[in-house]
Amino acid sequence: MADAAAEEQAQGEAAAGAEETVKIICLGDSAVGKSKLLERFLLDGFRPQQLSTFALTLYKHRARVGGQAVLVDFWDTAGQERFQSMHASYYHKAHACIMVFDVQRKVTYKNLNSWYKELREFRPEIPCIVVANKIDADMKVTQKSFNFARKFSLPFYFVSAADGTNVVKLFNDAIKLAVAYKQNSGDFMDEVMRELEVRKALLPALLLSDEELCTFLPQGKQSLWRRVNLYRHGKICLMLVTP
Repeated sequence: MADAAAEEQAQGEAAAGAEETVKIICLGDSAVGKSKLLERFLLDGFRPQQLSTFALTLYKHRARVGGQAVLVDFWDTAGQERFQSMHASYYHKAHACIMVFDVQRKVTYKNLNSWYKELREFRPEIPCIVVANKIDADMKVTQKSFNFARKFSLPFYFVSAADGTNVVKLFNDAIKLAVAYKQNSGDFMDEVMRELEVRKALLPALLLSDEELCTFLPQGKQSLWRRVNLYRHGKICLMLVTP
């Protein structure tokens, strides 16, 4: 499912032309309101019912940032998060992340640590916004201090999908962050992937495993790339093993 969505995203990028295309992913435990927030922003409506789905949901939205047309792909977990882990393709080429917890359920706040850790394993540099949802249930919660966002220097928003509080601002800011990241990214992994994509017609590659990639050069030469986790620096990169 996620691979099919990734292919659809690539086709959309080709059709978009001069339009900037960004991908924003949503993370967080099941039933924290990720889908409802998206529906509130995109459909300007809210249906207070829970639908259990297991397929990836892709929402498309057009916006303008600094006078530039932007096509936004919002990726929603749509049930996969109940397995407490996402497929690597969900994170692939993401330019920003919206991470949501439910202010009425403490466990969803505690689980932000595991979601954030997984995010940084696949996308070490992209901007991430922390969202406290369902504040309409008790507005006093906005007076509380949530240290997770402060600990990692992340933007933090109190929102409500039910009454729309801060929803438009949240997504508009996320779009701006995604565009800025894509246009100014110095992420090494992004640079490697862009280089491989530019050369893929002349540089066929074989994925040997989740950790190794073999590229085939002219005159029968090969290069082996190995994924390296730089835990000390919180980064992941590809290391050239054989020239």
